[in-house]
Amino acid sequence: MHVGARTRVTLAMATNVREIKTTPDKVWAVLADGWLYPVWVVGATRMRDVDRTWPQPGARLHHSAGVWPAVINDSTEVLECDPGRFLKVRARGWPLGEAEVSITLTPAGANTRVEISEEAISGPGAMLPQPVENLAIGYRNTETLKRLAYVAENRQDG
Repeated sequence: MHVGARTRVTLAMATNVREIKTTPDKVWAVLADGWLYPVWVVGATRMRDVDRTWPQPGARLHHSAGVWPAVINDSTEVLECDPGRFLKVRARGWPLGEAEVSITLTPAGANTRVEISEEAISGPGAMLPQPVENLAIGYRNTETLKRLAYVAENRQDG
């Protein structure tokens, strides 16, 4: 596990935190490039389209999830955005369900503290007991933050 990476499970939602060794601007550049979504989000396998207004509220990413040929086409929509600091989305993957995901970027010296909180809001995941749901989401988002760190720390044009 990366130093500074941790998972906090609460009754409300799973929250993961990781310190990424680059600036908030470079982390935000990855989040703001919708075409990179399947590179860092665990489960997303390909992009089909990105709304021109991404990551403004109401904009959508049109992605697929799963392993070919069993892929699900769905979308992720921006609910809130404070550029460079905060992004809240509703991720869809029916028939598996929907989740609300919040990503907060906080400067930490020369680095960035990234916090991701997620909660299943509909579908089978929302029917799981909260501790079980949070454990599964927490494990997945540990890897999601690791992937985000790899891209943000090593991207040359961001």
